[in-house]
Amino acid sequence: MRSVKDFAGYELIDASVGERLERWGNIILIRPDPQIIWDTPKTNPLWKTAHARYHRSSSGGGHWEAYKRVPDVWSIGYDGLKFNLKPMGFKHTGLFPEQAVNWNLMGRILTGLRPTGEPYKILNLFAYTGGATLACLAAGAHVTHVDASKGMVAWGKENARASGLIDRPMRWLVDDCMKFVERELRRGNVYDGIVMDPPSYGRGPNGEVWKLEEKLSKLLELTARLLSDQAVFFLVNSYTGGLSPSIVRYMVELTVGKGRRGAVQADEIGLPVTDRGMVLPCGNTTVWLSDRARPFYD
Repeated sequence: MRSVKDFAGYELIDASVGERLERWGNIILIRPDPQIIWDTPKTNPLWKTAHARYHRSSSGGGHWEAYKRVPDVWSIGYDGLKFNLKPMGFKHTGLFPEQAVNWNLMGRILTGLRPTGEPYKILNLFAYTGGATLACLAAGAHVTHVDASKGMVAWGKENARASGLIDRPMRWLVDDCMKFVERELRRGNVYDGIVMDPPSYGRGPNGEVWKLEEKLSKLLELTARLLSDQAVFFLVNSYTGGLSPSIVRYMVELTVGKGRRGAVQADEIGLPVTDRGMVLPCGNTTVWLSDRARPFYD
């Protein structure tokens, strides 16, 4: 398992009985996590002095219960990047800190293999609030950031502005990711690196149902065709319980890896739990790396 190190702005302090105790800057939050099925004593005093706790509803969704004042927006930093945080519905804050291991990987590849001519072109699909986008921009790449949510794209721009990257070469697009890929294929556009974080489940604007297990094969097959001859990576994140790293690795080998020199790696990613001395699994990442990029994998 690959886990985050040296993320000063974030800490997973403890985990017990279905909940995480987390520090986001100087704000302490308690959030549910169904993977935490063990029952250990909640001895850390921060369990009793947190700023807010998210309660799930038996009918779906949930709500935040504030014990202290929580800012409408606050920010944390990582490796020179700044991220604005907001307490959202369904327990989120606008950032998945475990993804820092992938930001680091892409940054190492893009800076270590920096081209002498035009900068690398990177496509970030299901780009959310832009963690991967910012990491690639900071490494000198030209990024196309695509997400179906207008609000998430606006949030990504806020993060880019806070990080001093808003003037870097990039495109911010509000679009259906699958339809965007299909149009890019018709246009003949290609990219040197692709990263995607598709949701496990969702509904489109016209009520279309998205289930990753049913859509992933076609998504990979189509998106793989957008890779240039000089491509260096193709990275897929998954938080879907039924898609193990081995399954996604096999699918990436059949699509992205077919006919290309390189190798496919698949691992769980996780967060160290300070009080437990363990690492909490937080999904998995599968990445195809060109032969030139393979030495940068950790």
